[in-house]
Amino acid sequence: MQSSLKDEISLYLQISEMIETDILRGILLEDERVPSTNELSKLYTINPATAAKGVNLLVEAGILYKKRGIGMFVCPGAADVIRRKRRQAFFSQRLTSLLQEAQRLGITKQELIAYLEQRNEETL
Repeated sequence: MQSSLKDEISLYLQISEMIETDILRGILLEDERVPSTNELSKLYTINPATAAKGVNLLVEAGILYKKRGIGMFVCPGAADVIRRKRRQAFFSQRLTSLLQEAQRLGITKQELIAYLEQRNEETL
């Protein structure tokens, strides 16, 4: 998990996103225990209720499950659930706004494709 939180995004959303990212990166594996709300609150010096709100979002999304008296654990298939959710958000939010800005700037579809292909080559 990252070492600090940002002011511009709600803390509980950042907690949720950090856990998701750790699952995607393979830091937290299926059926592995995630840090407790108390551990998260101490680590980030936040209210335990705030940490719990972030964790509960992941429970509602089917990414974490609770073992009574033991803690929260990563659901089997959680990485796929997160990937699908983030892909959908990428296409509906980020890519849409990028295409709108490209249109305002007069950037053609061919220019965008050429740029993406070039960047893809550079990252391989």
